[in-house]
Amino acid sequence: MQAIELEVNITDTHEIHLKLPDEVTATTARVIVMYEDNGVENATHKRVFGQYRGKITISETFDDELPAEFWLGKQA
Repeated sequence: MQAIELEVNITDTHEIHLKLPDEVTATTARVIVMYEDNGVENATHKRVFGQYRGKITISETFDDELPAEFWLGKQA
């Protein structure tokens, strides 16, 4: 397996057009697209301690042992 790094432009219609070097033979290829996230806000907002307090409940039976059917299926 070989790797080639090419710099291309992504069009407004979300397309990439490639011209591979002549020494690349016709075969199946894997394509990984790595792009810079220009202007898009990342999910790097600050977490607030306790922001979900009271919004989640845990069943009273949470720590109970699971039945054999859980591990072995319905046929057990």
